[in-house]
Order: sequence, then C-alpha cells, then structure tokens
Amino acid sequence: MIKYTLLTLLLAVSSLSVSPLTLEPIKFGDFSQWVTRQINESKMIGGKTKTVYEIAPTTTLTGNKPYANMGGSPWATSNVYAKVSGIVKGSNTVSPATINGNKVAKLESKMEEVKVLGLINMDVMVAGSIFLGRIFEPITSTKGPFSKMEMGIPYTKRPTALVFDYKVDMPAGNQRTKATGFSSKKTLQGRDNAEVYVILQQRWEDADGKLYARRVGTGRERYSKSIPWTKGHQLKIHYGDITGQPFYRPWMGLLSGNKAYYARNSKGKLVPVQEVEWAPADAKPTHVLVMASATCGDPFVGTEGLTLYIDNIAFGF
Repeated sequence: MIKYTLLTLLLAVSSLSVSPLTLEPIKFGDFSQWVTRQINESKMIGGKTKTVYEIAPTTTLTGNKPYANMGGSPWATSNVYAKVSGIVKGSNTVSPATINGNKVAKLESKMEEVKVLGLINMDVMVAGSIFLGRIFEPITSTKGPFSKMEMGIPYTKRPTALVFDYKVDMPAGNQRTKATGFSSKKTLQGRDNAEVYVILQQRWEDADGKLYARRVGTGRERYSKSIPWTKGHQLKIHYGDITGQPFYRPWMGLLSGNKAYYARNSKGKLVPVQEVEWAPADAKPTHVLVMASATCGDPFVGTEGLTLYIDNIAFGF
C-alpha cells in the first residue's frame, strides 16, 4: 500500500510539470556584439578620450558624432555623447561584461565627475539603462530626459512573459544620492532598486499629431537586494486592467503626464505618448516597451554601485 501511494504521488507530481515556453529572442538581446565609441571630451574638462558602448554589430567608431541605432539593432542605452554650451562630455554606464564565459550587459549606477579647468568640480549621478528605442544625440541639456529618447518599437504579438538571465549586486546601506551637477549632492533615505519591465501598448494618433495609448499588457519587477546569477527568469505579462490584482503596485500604473515616454508621430516629431486607459484583456498591441535599469527613481538619483547584469532577453509564448 505504501509503495502504491508513493507511486501515485510521483505520477501526480509529474503530471503537473509545466512545458517550457517557446522563446522568441529579441535581436542583439544576447549582448554578444557591441559598438565601441571613442568620444574626445573638451579640453576645458580634461580632454580625455571616453569609451562609450552601444548594442549593435561589433565595430569601433571614433570622433564626436551623434549615434543612431546600427545594423538593425533595436536597442538604445543610457550611454550618451553630450554637448552642453559647447562642452563635450561622454557618459558610459552600460558596458559588456563576462559571466560564466558569456558576454552580458552590465548596467551600473555611478557618479560622473566633471572638473572644469581644474577649478570647478561637478558630480552627476547616472544609472545604466537599456531599452527598445533610440536616443537622439548630442544631448544638449539635463532638462526633460524623456524628450530626448524614443521609447518602444512596433510589435503586434501577445507573449506570455519576458524571459532573461540576470544578476543584481546591491550595495550595503539604505540611501540614495541626488546629484545633478548644478547643485550640491544630497543624500536621500531609502535604497534604490534595479528594475526590468515589459509594456504592451495599443497606440493611435489624433489629427493634431498627439499620440495616445491603451495599456494592453504589463510585466514589471523591482529588485531591492542582491540576487545571484539566475537563468531563464520569467517576468509574467498580465493583460488588461490589473489595478484590482493583489500583485499590483502604483508604479505598474499608466504612463501619463510627466511619466509619459516619447515617440515620433507621423510627421517625425517627438511627442509624449499618453496612456489614457487600460485595454480589454484580449486587445492586440501595436507597440512594445522593454527596459532594464540600475535605477527605478527620478533622473540623477541613485544608489552608487548598484549593478544589474542581464543577458538573453526574449519573449516567451
């Protein structure tokens, strides 16, 4: 009887096994190829050559030239070539790294130091992020960072999850730093989080060129502690209005007002995409947003040293 009971339990457990998802890799989401850019910073701030990376077919670019996605890569990064009041500066918070013999993306929060003629020291807190979309260079100011990037790409499928490998290194302590470069650094209470999200939208444009969207699908996670290297993590995508679900948090809500990301309208102008409502659970999307970041807060605020490693990003069905 005992043997029979054990056999029955084993059969029951085996019948509950979940079939693996079918994966649709995102182009260049294995982070095996990188563009290496050499930015010559202004002599006024030291005249160093700054190495800046982008996710695209392997090549090296020299000279202070605006970068646009190369080789069919859908990925943009927070790495930028900036030219503010004639002063050229490069910033790099996303770079290739190697884990278990594989090349991955390393996203880190760190302080960029700027010394003007050796007399004025300015600190700017910057955090590494990668996303599906484009950055428009050169960056000429720190105002309205969302207005300098196009977020999201066309996509009409309905995946079950975003699948990826990842690791989080979280510094000890429970504080963040705010540093914009134009005022003294401030220490804020509370630890920053790393974050990964996938958002599916159904977009449309009105007669005035304004863009709107319904939220079709949502998958969003934040990481507040160190996590060892984890393979095949599944970030589940929930469809329809999730505000009544037990897992819902305010930061999973609609992106509108000053939280709205930007995209180009039919006239080629960058305008905010205002999410105005939740779509029905069976709605078909027109665009997808995917982002991974070493921060989840406001621009120029972060926990120095917080690092997110990520690899093999794919949609799961």
